Amino acid sequence: MIRQPKLSDVITERLESMIVDGTLSAGEKLLPERELASKFQVSRPSLREAIQNLHAKGLIERKQGGGTFVSQHLNRRLSDPLLALISERPETQFDLLEFRHSLEGMAAFYAALRGSASDSAALRDALDKLNSEACKINADAEAEALGEFYMIMAKASQNMVLVQVMQAVQGMLIDNIKQNLAMLRNAYSAAGDDISIINNTIFQQRADIVSAISSGNPELARDASHAHLSYVEKTLLEINQKDATVQRSLRRIISNG
Repeated sequence: MIRQPKLSDVITERLESMIVDGTLSAGEKLLPERELASKFQVSRPSLREAIQNLHAKGLIERKQGGGTFVSQHLNRRLSDPLLALISERPETQFDLLEFRHSLEGMAAFYAALRGSASDSAALRDALDKLNSEACKINADAEAEALGEFYMIMAKASQNMVLVQVMQAVQGMLIDNIKQNLAMLRNAYSAAGDDISIINNTIFQQRADIVSAISSGNPELARDASHAHLSYVEKTLLEINQKDATVQRSLRRIISNG
């Protein structure tokens, strides 16, 4: 005789799946008990038992008078303090760009392969946000919006491991993006070049990624992601080389002065 699973165990599994696939993120507040029971079409006692199961596993936290939250510590081993230390070291800037080739290229590939129409719509909305005036004038706002953009792309991939890794390193990636944007724009401004040129180039590269994902072309999406990061990497290398040349020239002037 096959034993039917308890309803609370079924609810527990559904909630666990939502945590694993990124539908529920670390630190996110769960709906109130009444609303959650209605959403799952189950009784409140069964839901309450499922919540207790998750609490016992350390997956959720209860705050007195504040509600129930997905645990903030789910990604602790992949986050602070080690990744914070890595992201703060200038020499890791290009290591992170190389890592992003793998992570974002894979996300773009599988988002194009498996993503839904609603995923494509969410990516287009995120792209529009990146093209807003707020993002054009504020590198911090653009970096945060870009973090959201890549998170949407990862979720569209329907790869649970990829989603969790992306969530775990998102803070580090946002910091890397901020550094890259600041260096690119400062270099263009210092040279007296039109900053809109690089802004338009980068936006078009991001639009190419979204277009390839929306058209369901995995190889093109991955290639578009690689092309964008290669452009950023090449430009940053050129800036660093120019800076090194300037520093050498200054040292010669000082030593001969």
